[in-house]
Amino acid sequence: MWSVGAFNSITITPPSASFAVNKAPINTPTSLHLHYFSGPLRPLPSFSLSNHSSFGPQLSYKRTVSFRCSAALTPELKNTLDKVVTSHKVVLFMKGTRDFPQCGFSNTVVQILKSLNVPFETINILENELLRQGLKEYSSWPTFPQLYVEGEFFGGCDITVEAYKTGELQELLEKAMCS
Repeated sequence: MWSVGAFNSITITPPSASFAVNKAPINTPTSLHLHYFSGPLRPLPSFSLSNHSSFGPQLSYKRTVSFRCSAALTPELKNTLDKVVTSHKVVLFMKGTRDFPQCGFSNTVVQILKSLNVPFETINILENELLRQGLKEYSSWPTFPQLYVEGEFFGGCDITVEAYKTGELQELLEKAMCS
């Protein structure tokens, strides 16, 4: 990751976290840690919520949430995605590959497309974080897999399964293959 500027770290402990440890509710965050770089270029900031209790067996809970301050969908990435989804009739952005899906939802959509004997391209979004984040903005859809038919976003796993059950997906794909 690139950065310009200095690394900064802030720990915020709410007033309620200062009471005795044995009275602290389990799995309630007792501090917030913010790590970030200052300067013109910044990597992904991350927040970390953590809780630590010291009675009995050690119990701890830690969750990290990362978000991006700037848009991941650059004009260059948008142009590339436009070319990819329009150069193939059916494109599936998924976790893993057609032969080795790394997510149950991705596997479900792959199996549906295979059962329909439809030629389709797959792109493994796990190989590139910027692609993964940019696709979320490109499609305005937060999850994967993402199915595109004739250059248009069709949906994720739930929508694809429902359309398959009703016959809508088969109809759309037949039409796409004939055009």
